[in-house]
Amino acid sequence: MAGSPKLQRFILMPPRGLTAAASPSSMHLAGFMRALAAGPALARAGARSGAGMRVLDSVHEDGLKLVEMSGANRLALREQQPGLRIVPEVFYQTARAPRATVLARASVKAGAKTAGVMLKLVSGKDGVAVRGATVVAFTDFASQVGASGKTGSDGTVSLALNTTARIERLYVYPHEGYWPLLKKNFKLPLAAPLKLRPIDLGFEDVLQYFRKSASGGTGTGVKVGVIDTGSGPHPDLVIAGGYNAVLNQPPNDYHDNGDQHGTHVAGIIGARGSAPAGMRGFAPDAQLYSYRVFAKGKGASNFAIAKAIDQAIADRCDLINMSLGGGPADPATAGAIADARAAGVAVICASGNDGLDQVSQPAADLRALAVGAFGRKGTYPPGVTTAESIGKLGAPDKNFFMANFSNHGSEIDFAGPGVGVVSTVPAAAYAVMDGTSMATPAVTGMMARLLAASQTVRNMPRDQARSDEILKLAYQAAHKLGFGADYEGYGWIK
Repeated sequence: MAGSPKLQRFILMPPRGLTAAASPSSMHLAGFMRALAAGPALARAGARSGAGMRVLDSVHEDGLKLVEMSGANRLALREQQPGLRIVPEVFYQTARAPRATVLARASVKAGAKTAGVMLKLVSGKDGVAVRGATVVAFTDFASQVGASGKTGSDGTVSLALNTTARIERLYVYPHEGYWPLLKKNFKLPLAAPLKLRPIDLGFEDVLQYFRKSASGGTGTGVKVGVIDTGSGPHPDLVIAGGYNAVLNQPPNDYHDNGDQHGTHVAGIIGARGSAPAGMRGFAPDAQLYSYRVFAKGKGASNFAIAKAIDQAIADRCDLINMSLGGGPADPATAGAIADARAAGVAVICASGNDGLDQVSQPAADLRALAVGAFGRKGTYPPGVTTAESIGKLGAPDKNFFMANFSNHGSEIDFAGPGVGVVSTVPAAAYAVMDGTSMATPAVTGMMARLLAASQTVRNMPRDQARSDEILKLAYQAAHKLGFGADYEGYGWIK
């Protein structure tokens, strides 16, 4: 309606904690929070409050509320209930490494015989067409000028380039089943199709390089929550349970939303397959729980993340993996992480992939563990995009390198293998991904191994002392790789 006030979403929180009952100083708000009960009554209760808001979702009767209202109504609510924290809804993104992106289209000469250049991608093993691969070609890499497209069912892609253009760099990102390709300095047209290297599960990628010497148990008796895009199904994964925290989606629909990311993350932690037919993660005997917080193609709301953490606590998870980040600090996510630590749960988060000396949220929260990403030369084939991630070299072993995309800073606790990682994607495939998203579950998997080997810590009361002891196990098992504290913190858990 013309002239209607713009509606915004906010999270209502008591002055301390996530529920009014959590703190005696918040008890005076308990009745108001309970009045905003689940279901159709939410809207009526909001209207009765005089604030003109609509309540969309709730975590506990006296806990967090996701509401929709105008800025003016926010002020009215603030006046009526000054003890409430009214927090904007913000969104986080998955922490996979950035891909090459065209920012400006290459010019095509007028009168060219064809509107584009056709490239074909095939398997280097049997010549089968590779479909669904993203192709990015730069005629001027420094200015990010070029063209991009996706291969069809016949493995071909049409790029809006001159038929005789010189390509400075060409990137190929397969959807699944193949290593990504990087080809430099060549002239069109190509006489033959481009060949991609199939993923061979017998090849020792960076994950398997470290897994073969991993200490501790195999994850028995440990529950790990994966807060992500959803995980599974996949033959190598057993998902013990989970929850979909996305607004207006079925709570029991917690499998992968089609993005692949959450399934890849879960495989790094606890895949149960064996080469050459399957893939194995760091803690194959851990119980995996999937908490979906991403709607397909969208970011993860801080409300959904807080709701997922709350459910993971209720499910008695021991570790929570969050391969996501971005944006400023927000009280909803911070409060949920504090609740997790107080309930004996360790929260492990990705530091981000901007290559900045600033750790992204929520990894920067000092109650979480922040993880950076490193790689190792020789754990990926030649001619792949992974080679462009080499940053700061290790010492004394210069085969180790810090990923140049990995955010760093004083909040970093650990670094994990996150360059050229092969893991599971739906429904029965494998893909290569890079990012602090991949390094984080590697650290989580190692922590699951350490916790599995320590029955004493597992059996502790579920309080802050327990989560502190879980962190101590990790700190004491870590070894530095020579990158410096701001890049690796305590190093890699060995």
